[in-house]
Amino acid sequence: MYQLEEKIWFWVLAVIPVIIVLFLVLQIWRHRAQKKFADKQLLKRLSPNTSLFKSVLKIIILCLAFACLSIALVNPKVGTKLETVKREGVDVVFAVDVSKSMLAEDIAPNRLEKAKQLVTQIINNLASDRVGIIAYAGKAFPQLPITTDYGSAKMFLQSMNTDMLSSQGTAIDEAIKLATTYFDDEEQTNRVLIIISDGEDHGEEASAVAEQANEEGIRILTIGVGDVKGGPIPEKRNGVVINYKKDNQGETVITKLDEETLKNIASEANGVYINGRNTNEVVDNIREILNGMDKKEFESKQFADFKDQFQWFLGLGIFFLFLDIFLLERKTAWLKKLNLFNENS
Repeated sequence: MYQLEEKIWFWVLAVIPVIIVLFLVLQIWRHRAQKKFADKQLLKRLSPNTSLFKSVLKIIILCLAFACLSIALVNPKVGTKLETVKREGVDVVFAVDVSKSMLAEDIAPNRLEKAKQLVTQIINNLASDRVGIIAYAGKAFPQLPITTDYGSAKMFLQSMNTDMLSSQGTAIDEAIKLATTYFDDEEQTNRVLIIISDGEDHGEEASAVAEQANEEGIRILTIGVGDVKGGPIPEKRNGVVINYKKDNQGETVITKLDEETLKNIASEANGVYINGRNTNEVVDNIREILNGMDKKEFESKQFADFKDQFQWFLGLGIFFLFLDIFLLERKTAWLKKLNLFNENS
């Protein structure tokens, strides 16, 4: 296990392409200037020890030096001690709607991106709870099993899109059924399923399945994303809207937030419905609900001791800098014998 302490210093790597471009420009300018001064054979006689290979080698070494120094500034850390720790929390499963209607832009930037923002902010405000993620449209798909690794959860969340499931629709009942398999402890009562959806085009069984989930000790919270007035579903190419989705009669489809469906599902499972327009309000409501629930103690393994590794990269960076300083651009005897780049022809 490793950590990167100061990721912002990766921007130092941007110096490397600048160095390469300047080197290429310098070589082109030098070649043109020398061509005006004398022909190729005469230049070789005037400066027989000039080596293109040594110049390229110096640039490579300089780039390696900057790469090592950049990594040293980032300060990578390696976990050296794995410990089992006891934590108290709630198991929270997020079911995110990835149907095409989630592309509607009646809430900025669009419904799906807003859903991702909400889940990310909720995760950022969790303390020691475990999280899982489900994606669903016409079918439900397990995206991430229950885990305490919030970093992985947010990474999987960002990879979700409306093309990951071919079957369309909003099968909330399928998501609820799949969520029940996430909670493996039969005695556990602190189970929470958070459904983020526009609620449109849902299956008729959703409320019945929600009631059944409640009997199994699962509390369902629903978050609605979108506008009740609705909006069209854009069809984009390379980020540019080229059309809007149309029905069989050629009319533009207007998708609307169905709050009633989401409210009914929440009421059947001892939960609440929250409108997702205001992110801060959503996060505050979810935090208040979770804090009011009984916490279950569970064990998890995590690295408790991390050691800095910047010194290795700092040493390599300094070594490459000294090597670049003392490495001359003229040919050496063994390089002449190798005749790299066909320089002796």
